[in-house]
Amino acid sequence: MVDCRREAAKHVKRGFTLMELLVVIAIIALLLALWMPAMRKIKEIARETACRSNLKNVGLAVLMYLDDFERKIPNTYPSTGYLWFESDGHTYLTPGSRWAYWGTFYKDYIRGQTKIFGCPSFRNDSGTRFVYPDGGTKQYERRFPLQHAAFSLNDHERAKDRNTETIYRLSEFIYCIDHAHGAPTHTGFTIDSLHNDNTPGAMNLTRYRKAPDNRFYRQIFRHNVRYPDPDRTGGRTNVLWLDGHVNPIEETTGDDVPLSWYTGDKKDRR
Repeated sequence: MVDCRREAAKHVKRGFTLMELLVVIAIIALLLALWMPAMRKIKEIARETACRSNLKNVGLAVLMYLDDFERKIPNTYPSTGYLWFESDGHTYLTPGSRWAYWGTFYKDYIRGQTKIFGCPSFRNDSGTRFVYPDGGTKQYERRFPLQHAAFSLNDHERAKDRNTETIYRLSEFIYCIDHAHGAPTHTGFTIDSLHNDNTPGAMNLTRYRKAPDNRFYRQIFRHNVRYPDPDRTGGRTNVLWLDGHVNPIEETTGDDVPLSWYTGDKKDRR
């Protein structure tokens, strides 16, 4: 005689035991731990690619401007701000005005795409705010998207108001850089630039190697970051050269960055 209870037990579906579930969860956690760093790296590669693409588009706008203005680089001073627009949010500031971002000189060549002056990897940790004056009687305050003003101009005195025909090599002349701050930097000095005044063993970017601006250092060489140190990333920054090409520069103290890359003069070459 067939034992019905035993026969029925054979067909009962057996579930996972607690131990089996724990093993599965542990395996999934291990896979995620291995997978997440790789995904973060892939995302950063994508952001850096987008950043370089934006710089190349900026380069196209610059080249078109130069063609229209007899190859003369605009003198952006005193455009030392981050702002594109008046307080209404859509009227462009006058290029060269105090709070204007230097990109406003190229507004006619970008079709409103101010985002090409930004880098997806840029982070504004300073909480910077900008105040719009209104006839001296009222002030409007709003947070401006620095992601649209995250490239820093070569502001060396030899780089402004100059005809490109006087520059030794356009392919070795820095026009702008994927820098920590969006405002033009005073790259006639080592405080804001990659060169160290052609002084072997000296340091570049001295402004960012001491408080309070050292908190921005990690936003300079912010791509392919490998180290957590506050003054060392092991990463790279991206540079737009005046011939329109873009390439990265690995983290450096400046020994391998000649002053000529900022002045455009042959005499400054080592």
